[in-house]
Amino acid sequence: MRQPPLIIPSTIQVPEAVCHSVANGTKIYAIDCSEYEVVRLSFVFHAGTVTQRHPFTASATANLLAEGSENLTSQQIAERLDYYGSYFDINIDRDYSYITFCTLSKFFEQTAEVIEEVILRPTFPEAEVATYCDKRRQQLSIERRKVETKAREEFAHAMFGESHPYGISYPESEYDNLCREYVEEHYRRRYTAQNCIVVCSGQISDKVLERIVAIAEQIPTAGEATQIEFPPFATRHSGQVQHDGAVQSSIRIGRLLFPRSHEDFVPMQVLTTLLGGYFGSRLMQNLRERNGFTYGVFSAMVNFQRAGYLAIATQVGVEVTDEALRQIAAEIERLREELVPEEELQLVKNIMAGEMMRILDGPFGIADVTTENILCGFDNAQIARNLERIRAISAEEIRSLAQRYLAEEDLVTVVAGDFS
Repeated sequence: MRQPPLIIPSTIQVPEAVCHSVANGTKIYAIDCSEYEVVRLSFVFHAGTVTQRHPFTASATANLLAEGSENLTSQQIAERLDYYGSYFDINIDRDYSYITFCTLSKFFEQTAEVIEEVILRPTFPEAEVATYCDKRRQQLSIERRKVETKAREEFAHAMFGESHPYGISYPESEYDNLCREYVEEHYRRRYTAQNCIVVCSGQISDKVLERIVAIAEQIPTAGEATQIEFPPFATRHSGQVQHDGAVQSSIRIGRLLFPRSHEDFVPMQVLTTLLGGYFGSRLMQNLRERNGFTYGVFSAMVNFQRAGYLAIATQVGVEVTDEALRQIAAEIERLREELVPEEELQLVKNIMAGEMMRILDGPFGIADVTTENILCGFDNAQIARNLERIRAISAEEIRSLAQRYLAEEDLVTVVAGDFS
């Protein structure tokens, strides 16, 4: 058997979302992929944790949407979705909450009836709120016994400031104060038309689109405007968290940079992929392959609505923590001083192109990328522009970026572990 030729795409053609505006101002973005007999429908509300007035309210609101409505109990909602092979997913970050439904296109009408209840008529029953708070309090308490959780929270504190909406974290005891009234208030204030976009993909027939419009136009218009006032960032460049008895240290290194709309965001993605963004990356070869310090290390560019940052993360044995930090610093300095070999750079470009192709293989991935583009102010032509930018980057530009953005004095370094 002969291996087929390896073809690296020079561009990517992605279907453009067609925007439909309804009377209340909600925008619906439809991506018709008729060959797939499914419908995926996402409601994206600017209702993330930066918008909450009380700790844990944003995540509680999103996660309690399906725990009872005016016409259906939580059990009935779950049973109806299960019966038709549909599913429901919640994701929430600092800025947005994402409520996503997937169903076979032939069962869309039956699923739409449940969608209406979840999105438009949740009741947040007292008993469900209490159960949720008890469960999440326990989960968070257990999670915070892990060294990586302590490092992650301290890294956010150091990067943004402990009281900044992007950096703040709350004690699990705040779940004792979370009540139904706070959840209902957050829903009324943020789950509104002016804070919402709807992204649908799959087999979007005229009938399906009409049904989606019928749901979207019922989203209330009353509520709070999308703009949230942010305090200035308060970055500090180091932090240590003692974790008695830890056999590993959790390391976080990075720096505050810029959101995805910045001209250097994509070039910095190439740099971070070189550094630690794939299994054969420089950090992986150094810390895992040569030194045996860790099972894994990664670096990535992270995007928020009003900020972005570079992050490097790994866990190493407590006894080799200092040496691991020196090796990470050495790999960063090597990027600042030496030109990346052309063969290595080409490999990274091919990996990034392949990952883009993998993500965009099917209507669900296309919808996710479309949603991110919309929230960043782009259309789907941005995907081809990003690939072109990746293809064009040179070794000289990589070194220049490293010199500009990875100076040692600008980096934030946080370690959680046992320092005794």
